Amino acid sequence: MQIPDFEEIASVDEFDLADRIEVFLEDTPILLIQVNDQYFAIEDVCTHDGQPLTDGSIEEGEIVCPRHGARFDISTGKALCLPATKAIQTFEVEVRGRKIFARAKTITD
Repeated sequence: MQIPDFEEIASVDEFDLADRIEVFLEDTPILLIQVNDQYFAIEDVCTHDGQPLTDGSIEEGEIVCPRHGARFDISTGKALCLPATKAIQTFEVEVRGRKIFARAKTITD
C-alpha cells in the first residue's frame, strides 16, 4: 500500500479569528481544527446522516454534530455516542513554517 503524499491545505495565519476552517483534500471536505497549538483534520461529514460537522461545538477533544448530537474524537475519528456508530475519517497534519499540510491516515492492523 502506497502512503499518500502530504498536500498543503492552509496557513496558520488563517486561524487568527477562528478555531476551524473548511478546506478540501482532493475532493474530500475537511474541517481543519486548531486546539491550542495543535491542528487536527477530520472529514467534515457526520457518519450518522451525512451532514457537515462545521458548526459543531468542540469540547475536550471531541466535536459534537450540530444536528443530532453525535460526538467524535477529533484525534482518532472514533464515534463516541449514538446516533453515530461509525468513525469519521481523520488525517495526519504537519506544520512546516507557517503552512499546514495533511494526508489521509493509513490504517494498519
